[in-house]
Amino acid sequence: MVCNSCLKSVIIQTRQLGTILTRKRLHLRSTARTLYAGGVGSTFSWNRDFRTSTKMMVDSGAAASQGPVVHKFPENDDGGYVSGGWKSEDGKLSCGYSSFRGKRATMEDCYDIKTSKINEQTVCLFGIFDGHGGSRAAEYLKQHLFEKLMKHPQFTTDTKLAISETYQQTDADFLDSERDTYRDDGSTASTAVLLGNHLYVANVGDSRTIISKAGKVIPLSEDHKPNRSDERKRIENAGGVVMWAGTWRVGGVLAMSRAFGNRMLKQYVVAEPEIQDQEIDEEFEFLVLASDGLWDVVPNEDAVSLARVEEEPETAARKLIETAFTRGSADNITCIVVRFHHDKADRPSPEPQARD
Repeated sequence: MVCNSCLKSVIIQTRQLGTILTRKRLHLRSTARTLYAGGVGSTFSWNRDFRTSTKMMVDSGAAASQGPVVHKFPENDDGGYVSGGWKSEDGKLSCGYSSFRGKRATMEDCYDIKTSKINEQTVCLFGIFDGHGGSRAAEYLKQHLFEKLMKHPQFTTDTKLAISETYQQTDADFLDSERDTYRDDGSTASTAVLLGNHLYVANVGDSRTIISKAGKVIPLSEDHKPNRSDERKRIENAGGVVMWAGTWRVGGVLAMSRAFGNRMLKQYVVAEPEIQDQEIDEEFEFLVLASDGLWDVVPNEDAVSLARVEEEPETAARKLIETAFTRGSADNITCIVVRFHHDKADRPSPEPQARD
């Protein structure tokens, strides 16, 4: 997410002139990104600039059943590029991820992949978190959002309620953790939860999730933009204002209408998610979750066309990232592709594709 906090803006609240906000861009130190996986086998990190790869073994034995296994990528990731993959033990699901710092000086995107068993049900969780004004909010979501969600007492019985309450409670917890700081970081969240044969997609901000169903694109989230008519009405009813400052922004500052964090705009920029749920059937081919570094230059239809010809989801994720970069994306770019493997193939297998 392009940092909005460098803008000078006037925030108007209930027709009263607010405070002129001037914030300097923070120089953030690089932080390690963390891969969460359980019973995976192995993953790989890839350094784009130096064309080297590092294999990282992941425990698939007894420890894996006790919860997610954590491995950290090297902090000295000068290429700013990582990718890897995961496959479920029953072979019904596989995913690939790719994350690239791109043209930005710092990395503010985070992603999370978790799998577990709750009440004998297999649960898989995938998330994209795109920070703005810094990476702290995105990192907090990576560390806490899914852990809190899986502990919610109604997670398996009323999953949509559990997701909504967990999103908003995690937002409150993050703001509380930052109360003694002068920072005002924020983050999007686009998450997919697979619980049995049911899919729940929740979204806050302008990261996005789509699905390919029998070759058709189905958006499972709608970007939260301040000029969206329903969002603009909600903001103005709360006493806020939407104004043009290069693009439509809340208070002339933030280019999205919902987010985690953003304490000074919290009255208007809420973390209440919009949630869609779907029953998984044999027409479901794959999910694509990504930050706006991808969606700004790769339309939904292009993303499906590019990913659909790749059998391996990691290859598909890498292709999407590289396509966005070559099309001029100036932002961090992070993508997860989740492929469904049904007993009967939905389509003929594609011709083998050469990998980089």
